[in-house]
Amino acid sequence: MLLRFAPLLFVLLWSTGFIASKVGGHHAEPFTFLAVRFTMVLAILLPWALLSQTEWPPLRVMAQAALTGLLIHTAYLGGVLWALREGMAAGLVAIVVSTQPILTGLLAGPLLGEWPGRRHWTGLILGITGVLLVLAPKLGNVTFGEALGPLALASAVISLVGITLGTLNQKAHGMSGDLLALTIVQYAAAFASSLIFATLFETMRVDWTIDFALALAWLVLVLSIGAIGLLLLMIRAREVTRVTSLFYLVPPTTALMAAAMFGEQLNVIQIIGICLVMAAVFVIRPMAARTATNPH
Repeated sequence: MLLRFAPLLFVLLWSTGFIASKVGGHHAEPFTFLAVRFTMVLAILLPWALLSQTEWPPLRVMAQAALTGLLIHTAYLGGVLWALREGMAAGLVAIVVSTQPILTGLLAGPLLGEWPGRRHWTGLILGITGVLLVLAPKLGNVTFGEALGPLALASAVISLVGITLGTLNQKAHGMSGDLLALTIVQYAAAFASSLIFATLFETMRVDWTIDFALALAWLVLVLSIGAIGLLLLMIRAREVTRVTSLFYLVPPTTALMAAAMFGEQLNVIQIIGICLVMAAVFVIRPMAARTATNPH
């Protein structure tokens, strides 16, 4: 039952993360923010594991979980936050990260044996086209220098590579072992690396306001525990290319949320983009279900 509704829940929860991260980013530097966030997550998950007498996996499995944590949590989230901090427009960051299903499709065949077919690639192209249309109005005022700031662009690309390799590594090496234990190992590695980066490159000052506390609470409970838990569950149960196609739905869902919460208007081009994204996911998901038995 949970897997049946997991895609819808994941998209809704994940779409709120950018808004909360943007609020939190005003009050703390990127890796300082992540270190505080991961500390809170571990403070919740560790007692839960002890009370439930979680069985810890072998060292080899834990090492792979730690690598997944470094890629999904530190590289992906840190890259997004640094790109925003360096002045890269939110829409541009979203476009870079939204190419993840395409990069995953390119790598899933040789790494996992999940070979996408022509219909799958059609869906990927539809998806990125739809994302571009949804975000087009927000890109109108972006200058060339702002769009291609070296550090900002590098951070966005690191974020893209991190989330892609992280999901692929989770699929390849995260199929056995207690999911709670593996999640704790992921966040422990992410916390340690974030703390190191914060110590080396940041002042580690935090502006503890109500807005920051609320954003942090939302990111810890809803994103780091709820949405990430759903993502790991879906990766374990389904093909990784099928799961990552859901990321196409995040920018349109965020746009719809912004329209409802802040009164932002959606124009005809954006509505067409949303329809294309929905069509893309519809095309990709049934196709991905068949590629496991017929890779060619």
